[in-house]
Amino acid sequence: MLDDFLLRAALAGLGLTLATGPLGAFVVWRRMAYFGDATAHAAILGVALSFGFGISVYVGIIAVALGMAITVASLAGRGNAMDATLGVLAHSALAFGLVAASFLAQVRVDLSAWLFGDILAVGRGDLAVVWAGSGVVLGLLVWRWQALLTATVNEELAVAAGLNPRREGLVLTLALALVVAVAIKIVGALLIAAMLIIPAAAARRLARGPEGMALGASLIGATAVLVGLYASLRLDTPAGPSIVAASAIIFAAIALLPRR
Repeated sequence: MLDDFLLRAALAGLGLTLATGPLGAFVVWRRMAYFGDATAHAAILGVALSFGFGISVYVGIIAVALGMAITVASLAGRGNAMDATLGVLAHSALAFGLVAASFLAQVRVDLSAWLFGDILAVGRGDLAVVWAGSGVVLGLLVWRWQALLTATVNEELAVAAGLNPRREGLVLTLALALVVAVAIKIVGALLIAAMLIIPAAAARRLARGPEGMALGASLIGATAVLVGLYASLRLDTPAGPSIVAASAIIFAAIALLPRR
């Protein structure tokens, strides 16, 4: 049954939404959209370095994403504006990644797949990585859920409760790096942030609490995956962008409803 490429694509997309739903909720709450976008752009540099040094692509992406987070935190701590710092690092990492990839003949043909995703090419091994990675992220968020919520609502309240807001921020950074690593082959570096933000933003208009928003974001993301794949099959359009377009249409439809 897993020899059917469309079934494998659907399972990979559904597995990804297990993590992007709750993580996307935190990205929206903490206004980390630009950071998520910067991490996704930096993933291309991780891909190029992975091919260059002959290591796992997932290891390279996670290493670069964590390096990006540490660099941003260091520069922001020295008084640099966060948005400007993210802008410089995001586009610089993407540019260096593309330049580095140009020296690697073996990735020139497949570079567009890393930028825009190629969910229809997901194999059994990739499927296992996606579900395992999403399971780790989901378990991490469930384990730290209350602490993350407290630190998100009010850092001073978190400190008073004996929590370390920086540590909770590091947990989210690690989770984001893992999601980028497992999602890059599905929707690509340029569309990962959209899968994190759009379903969560749509669920925000319907949910009454944080848990409901996280669950709603996963359900909306799963619906977008199935609708996007169906549209891609019928209309012969790119699968990754079709999934993001489907989530955008769902967001627009929900936006027309009265706010709860």
